[in-house]
Amino acid sequence: MQDAITITLFAIAAYLVGGVPFAFIAGRRRGIDIRQYGNGNVGTVNAFRSLGWQAGLLVLLLDGLKGTLVVVAGRLLDLPDIGLFIGAFSATVGHNWSPYIGFDGGKGVAIIFGISVGMMPVLSWAAAPVVFAAYWFTRSWVWAFGAGIIVLNIMIWLSGAPGNIVAFCVFLSVVVVATHFGREAAEIRKAIAAREWRRVGQLE
Repeated sequence: MQDAITITLFAIAAYLVGGVPFAFIAGRRRGIDIRQYGNGNVGTVNAFRSLGWQAGLLVLLLDGLKGTLVVVAGRLLDLPDIGLFIGAFSATVGHNWSPYIGFDGGKGVAIIFGISVGMMPVLSWAAAPVVFAAYWFTRSWVWAFGAGIIVLNIMIWLSGAPGNIVAFCVFLSVVVVATHFGREAAEIRKAIAAREWRRVGQLE
C-alpha cells in the first residue's frame, strides 16, 4: 500500500513538473503567446523558429531536463521500475498536455530524450549525431528526430537492456509519434493525398 501511495504521489508530481511549458514561458518573456506563432506548438522546434536559436536552445535544454530530473528523483526515492516508468510517462503526458495552459503542449521529443538521458546517458548521447546528420540530409526536424528515436531504440535493444526498459522506450516513442500525427492529422492527410512527401516532414 505504501508503495502504491508513493508511486501515485510521484506520478502526480512528475505530471506537474513535465507540464511546465518552457516554450510558452519563453514566449511570454518576449511579450508573445507562442501558440499564435509558427505552427502553434508549445515545443522546442517552434521555439527555435518563433523565438530564435538562443531561446530555442534554452527551451530544448529545460524540456529535456524535466525528463532527466523525474528519472533521477525516482531513483533517489528507490522506486521500483514500474514506479519509475509511470512517473516518466506522467511527465511526458504533462509536457504534451500541460495543465498550466489549458492542456496545450509540445509533442514530447525533448522530454523523452531527457528521460532516456536519465536512464541510459551513454546510448542517448550516442544517438544525438544521428539526429543532426538526418537533419543535414533532410532539412526536416520531423525526419531527424524520427531517425534519432529509431536508432536509440535499436541501440537500447542491442545493448542487452532488460525487456521492460526496451518496451517502455518503444512505448514512449509511440506516444510521441501518435501525438505528432494526431495534431497534424488533417495537414498530413492533405500532403499525402497530394503526394507531397517533403511537406509531411515540414509539419513540425
